[in-house]
Amino acid sequence: MSKAKFNLKVYSERCKDCGICFEFCPKNNLKPGKDGAPEMIDPEACTGCKLCEYLCPDFAIQVWKDEPEEKEKQKEKGKSSRKTSQHGG
Repeated sequence: MSKAKFNLKVYSERCKDCGICFEFCPKNNLKPGKDGAPEMIDPEACTGCKLCEYLCPDFAIQVWKDEPEEKEKQKEKGKSSRKTSQHGG
């Protein structure tokens, strides 16, 4: 099983470059971007703890788990096999 990957969205119009997210990231995985707003250094290093999101005083950060296309394919495959078994075929 592969490690989960996480995405980071920063609403730069809300970010005031306070630096709280940089200070509290347990993996030191955030750096200031060109506009001063945080950027993720390595998406695979992110643990998804959401400390940056929870501690941001301006609600400028959103973190979510990446759902690979492969999982979607498996879900669809499961749905089609259930339909086949329900119809006896």
